[in-house]
Amino acid sequence: MGLRPYSCGGKLYVSSADTQSWPRKPERALFIVFLLTSPLVNPWIRGDGVGYYAYARATLIEHRLDFTHDYQFANQSFRDDHVDASGEPRPEFRTRTGHLENHFTVGPAILWSPFLILAHVGVLLARAFGSSVPANGFSAPYRFALALATALYGFLGLLLSFRLARKYQATLWAFLATLGIWWGSSLLVYMYFNPAWSHALSAFTVALFLWYWDATREQRMLSQWLLLGLIVGLMLNVYYANLMIVSVLLLEALGQYSHIWHSHGNASPAFSQLLARHVAFGAVVCVAMLPTFLSRWIVYGGPFETGYLSLKIFLWRSPVFFQLLFSANHGLFSWTPLLAFAFFGLVLSLFQVPRVGFPLLVASLAFYLFFSLYPDWAGIASFGNRFFISLTAVFIFGLAFALERFASLFRRPLTAALVSSCLLSCFAVWNLGLIYQWGTHMIPPRGKISFSQAAYNQFHVVPAQLTGHLRAYFFRRNELMRQIEQRDVEQLKNSAQP
Repeated sequence: MGLRPYSCGGKLYVSSADTQSWPRKPERALFIVFLLTSPLVNPWIRGDGVGYYAYARATLIEHRLDFTHDYQFANQSFRDDHVDASGEPRPEFRTRTGHLENHFTVGPAILWSPFLILAHVGVLLARAFGSSVPANGFSAPYRFALALATALYGFLGLLLSFRLARKYQATLWAFLATLGIWWGSSLLVYMYFNPAWSHALSAFTVALFLWYWDATREQRMLSQWLLLGLIVGLMLNVYYANLMIVSVLLLEALGQYSHIWHSHGNASPAFSQLLARHVAFGAVVCVAMLPTFLSRWIVYGGPFETGYLSLKIFLWRSPVFFQLLFSANHGLFSWTPLLAFAFFGLVLSLFQVPRVGFPLLVASLAFYLFFSLYPDWAGIASFGNRFFISLTAVFIFGLAFALERFASLFRRPLTAALVSSCLLSCFAVWNLGLIYQWGTHMIPPRGKISFSQAAYNQFHVVPAQLTGHLRAYFFRRNELMRQIEQRDVEQLKNSAQP
């Protein structure tokens, strides 16, 4: 690979992004950060995570999609809503097929399955030698396997995002952007603290898709189209809204067909070849999504019955364009302001690498448009707007360009790097403090928050309480989680009172 110049303060400097001397050092540094932070992983299955995990546990342990035990072993706030006084699932949660309702996707179960199978084999072997650890899918080995798997997939998503950004920006800015989004966005919560939810896994699959799409973009062979179809199928199995990300392929196809039409007409061999590859790609996507279609058929009685909100009640006449970004009720930019700079950088990329920047911008806008129409756009119990964690790779890409533009204000690259690092650290510290407030229910996990109160807490309450809670998190975690769950139940009861 050759050297790449980049600007800073009006001068050109050589980027070491492509040098042979240390191409792996940033990736090693990211891996070290991941290893050092792995003790943060919280083997906690609650809320939406109960539904996601149920597909993996019921299939592995009971060999059928019977979620009765998942309802009964769930966290208290889930049980209070889904289970009656006798401990049986409430009849209103039965579908027309007689199965318990579970509208969550099966993709996370697919990604967790290798780790859960290993855990299950380990538990069975241990029990053969006298261990009393239950082989029911709820004991610690299974929960730790799930949590570690989610953290690992989240890290792999960050690594792929870094590689995509590094291809178009200097290694320094791609590296800092990766760390910034890692610690300055909502990803942190769903990578470490709520690992049974789908969002960190979605970030991984989208990053994998965008990285491979870009790597094969110039000339994609049939075998690469088939592999891309498998990746897209996995991405949609994990999170249906990721369909908006596939718009990068739609733009690519429109450009290719337009070029062929104006050059040779639709009777040319190039047209037939491209069409055949697109058909093959679509067929592979459909095959890869069979787990979703089959599970919907079993649970709901039809392959296209998702169990989610009907399109009829979407906010077609009153989209929440502004609220989605700036509301105190989990607005994307108001809760995680660093993402506003990442979006600004994505716009900047249009002028430097339009063939990549434009499709990424269109995909992001399509994703934004979808959730501006979604009735539960705030994510109910969400840190920030959790839906947009899927766009982690896009945010890292954009932030790298924003950092490069910011660096141009300085005369020396070292000064630019130091100032950028300090600013990103400030965003990360603010984000960590807000996560602490949200996790301990210092601010409400649902609905609007007071940012003035949150800011006061950041400087006057969090520093005083953080040390004690960190000690409890590492040494008395089960007790701490029970306290947090009880606090959540009390807040739900209070909010339900007239």
